[in-house]
Amino acid sequence: MSENAKALAALERADAAWKPRHNQWAVALTVTLATFMEVLDTSIANVALPHIAGGLGASQEEATWVLTSYLVANAIILPASAYMTTFIGRKKFYMICVVLFGLSSMLCGLAPSLPLLILFRVLQGAGGGGLAPSEQAILADTFSPKDRGKAFALYGMAVVAAPAIGPTLGGWITDNYDWRWIFFINVPVAIVSLFLTSRLVEDPPHVKREVALMHKRGLDLDYIGFALLGLGFGTLEFILDKGQEDDWFGSRLITGFVIVCVVAMTTLIFYELRQIKLRRKPILNLTLFKNRTFAISFGLMFILGFALFGTTVLIPQFTQTLLGYTAELAGMALSPGGFTVMVMMPVVGFLVGRVDPRYLIAYGFIMTSAALGLMLTLNLGVSYSYIAWLRVFQASGLAFLFVPINTIAYTDIPRSQNNDVSGLTNLARNVGGSVGTSFVATMLARRSQTHENVLAQHLTPGDPAYTERVNALAKMFSGSGGAGGSATAPSGQAQAMARESIYQQLHAQAAMLSYLDIISVLALFCAMMIPFVFFMKKRKGPAGEVAMH
Repeated sequence: MSENAKALAALERADAAWKPRHNQWAVALTVTLATFMEVLDTSIANVALPHIAGGLGASQEEATWVLTSYLVANAIILPASAYMTTFIGRKKFYMICVVLFGLSSMLCGLAPSLPLLILFRVLQGAGGGGLAPSEQAILADTFSPKDRGKAFALYGMAVVAAPAIGPTLGGWITDNYDWRWIFFINVPVAIVSLFLTSRLVEDPPHVKREVALMHKRGLDLDYIGFALLGLGFGTLEFILDKGQEDDWFGSRLITGFVIVCVVAMTTLIFYELRQIKLRRKPILNLTLFKNRTFAISFGLMFILGFALFGTTVLIPQFTQTLLGYTAELAGMALSPGGFTVMVMMPVVGFLVGRVDPRYLIAYGFIMTSAALGLMLTLNLGVSYSYIAWLRVFQASGLAFLFVPINTIAYTDIPRSQNNDVSGLTNLARNVGGSVGTSFVATMLARRSQTHENVLAQHLTPGDPAYTERVNALAKMFSGSGGAGGSATAPSGQAQAMARESIYQQLHAQAAMLSYLDIISVLALFCAMMIPFVFFMKKRKGPAGEVAMH
């Protein structure tokens, strides 16, 4: 064995033997606190948009940039976070992100105009985007492979709980106080997180070694890579957020953004591969995709985000638009599912160190696709309890996906690349969620129109059933006093009311069929992931421990 190989082996043994000085669960709770704060902020502003628009003299459409600007900045920073830690250290980068998030939250609350609020939301998104990858990398280094599942379960509970209570908390704050307080509440949480991080979190040897080596070489920043990354993911997020609203390729703006996005992303891939070939530090570590297990995990996480965010948008929209639920009642229909995931997370965390994670992931996708298949029984007369139980069934499958996928993604990955893994898996989930949300909006509009056209073909004056139905409804409206409350509505008015009633029923049925179409596709995508799970590598450590490195 050469001297270099011996030195490398000694360094790897030293990395494997390293343990944090403070209690690992105290470290986990510290980083989970910031996770909760950041994820909460992605959903808490949704319900406050009308209040923000009114308070700043903007339209509802202009106010949506408060959400979009955050997501764009978030998408750009997520994959770049691993690169940034190489230059300044993980702990320092994490603390900078917490400071940036807390300070920008305060500025959002003080913003006197919409343009300034959007600017501060960009800064907030940049700070929030750097938190999640750093937190997962800290957990991966702090805990042994055997206990890593439990740590990710705690982290996962925060990821699930925050969006579940975000809309409710945001609505309560805006109704009882002022929309600015949805941003101000982040400030004390950021201060506490910053204090605990400074006391408890520390960089492992491989992070300190890489930072020292980079400083010795000099800061050769990948400016071109970062510019292409920002341009590519920024335009992608804009396309997904505004595509359906502007009729996709029917809009020159969207078409132009698509061309820019494709060119930027293609150039980024080739440029970053060249950086790797020249042995320079790339902003995206694309060599990770040579690891089959990681590559499949990336795809599985994308589909998880796609299905999770897609159904989270679909169910409240279905209950409010077709069943007449209030926003509060629609949110409550999702709540049992959120609590189910929170209860199941510790169980999955316990199992992931004792059972082959591939079996857990396969079970999760089987249950999720089965739950989505059962959701095809939804109809316009469905009860609240039935919807809640369907969500519980679906959530019981989703709980078996988040932790095992996050855990198995680190298989055979050196500790020095933990930040790269966490950055890319978070990116996969977030982009999957954006694609899922955009898919639901687009499919709902397009399929509703298609079903409406098909159903309308049967509603012609020459159709005996249609004529009979119109006459029956007209007779009913005439006998009930009609719209104006008179004893008998004129025949023409009654006929018009009857046709309007039938059209409303047709519109609702067309929308119902489009929701079922969307659910069918989601179920199919989840089912298609099951075979890929078993292409991932199976590795067993001593005493059945799942080896992650």
